[in-house]
Amino acid sequence: MRALREWIRDGLLLWAMLASSAFAHALPGTAVLLDFDHRDVAMQIDAPLDQFELGFKHPVMDAPMETIRRYPHALPAYLLAHVQAVAPDGRPWHVEVESLEIAASKDASPIDLHASLRLIPPPGAPVRQLRLNYSVINHEVMTHTVLVFAHSDWQNGVFSQNPQLLGTIRWLTSGIDIDRRTGSFWHGFGGVFRMGVQHIAEGTDHLLFLLTLLLPSPLRRDCGRWGSYAGVRHTIAGLAALVTAFTLGHSASLIVGTMTNLDYPSQPVEIAIALSILVSALHAWRPLLRGKETWVAVGFGLIHGLSFSEVLRNNGLDGWHRAAAALGFNLGIEFMQLTVVAAVVPWLILLAKAGRYTAVRTAGAAFSAVASLAWMVERITGFPNFVSRMLDEIMPAAPYLVVVLALCSLMAFAIRRAPTPSRDPEFL
Repeated sequence: MRALREWIRDGLLLWAMLASSAFAHALPGTAVLLDFDHRDVAMQIDAPLDQFELGFKHPVMDAPMETIRRYPHALPAYLLAHVQAVAPDGRPWHVEVESLEIAASKDASPIDLHASLRLIPPPGAPVRQLRLNYSVINHEVMTHTVLVFAHSDWQNGVFSQNPQLLGTIRWLTSGIDIDRRTGSFWHGFGGVFRMGVQHIAEGTDHLLFLLTLLLPSPLRRDCGRWGSYAGVRHTIAGLAALVTAFTLGHSASLIVGTMTNLDYPSQPVEIAIALSILVSALHAWRPLLRGKETWVAVGFGLIHGLSFSEVLRNNGLDGWHRAAAALGFNLGIEFMQLTVVAAVVPWLILLAKAGRYTAVRTAGAAFSAVASLAWMVERITGFPNFVSRMLDEIMPAAPYLVVVLALCSLMAFAIRRAPTPSRDPEFL
């Protein structure tokens, strides 16, 4: 009998899939995002309003933006009747509706209902193990799919940038069992550390700013121009000051932005980051800062740190885990920055010592200036251009460019060290 029921269930699911494929496009589904805390679980529901109407049984699409005002009591009550959490011992969790919002985008995308709920376990029940029953739309619309994600779960190293799919809820499968008892604090800390490494490794503008900042480091100033090789001690001291100043700047704004969920317009920050690359490029071409490099690095660090904090904002973490996330993410950033410095600076020193550095410095400064201007135009207008698209395409080749730089510097240094053939009068 059980086998027969499973056969009928699978047949109905197959029929529903085939039926839905006959439409011109797949019907939009619902996303359920769960944030696991040590006390409770926060739930975010993003559901298409037109399909929600089919289950809600009240007209909403005639005036969608008035839905919450028209049904101040019926709407929360409907959600509470169709969202339940059950502890392993069968006791129900307490469910609260915290906020409701109707979101309409400017394009042709469907209007969505955004609902924030909080799931509170009964006394003594595990917070990270439950049965989630959900039937907001899927009990009426056979083709509707509900994707349930772990949006943030420190203990398992899951964060909002890369949510983890926990299960799928459909017409016949209206619940899933969730068990998040694995993992540890250090699993989460390692996750945010890797996020920091990845953010710098994939952040073309941050990497280019750092590399442009490094360009004049092996040289000494000479009457308003960049002169000859300044020596290893001078190079390391200057680099240490610059990297430390930049680190202090972005660490301060990263911590403040993460801990306070500081809300700021992202466009001016992104434009300022592109401007910081332009200033660094001009400084690499000819000294502009005149001994104030460390203060400028602090200022630009504050700007870059605001961009870093955007990755950790609104991530569903509590105060302690949010502080640990800021620390781990920042350490990941520093690790990747120091890796870039260690991979590039020795070859710059060799080129400068070989007296073959001017062409590399000016070419690097010109490339950074063009890239920064292209990014500024893109971020002001909101439209990509040829140069910004090209930068995205060549970014994966960055490690190979470091290899080319290393080979060129070794060749230049070897040529400089090679003995000059003596001119013997016997052969003249």
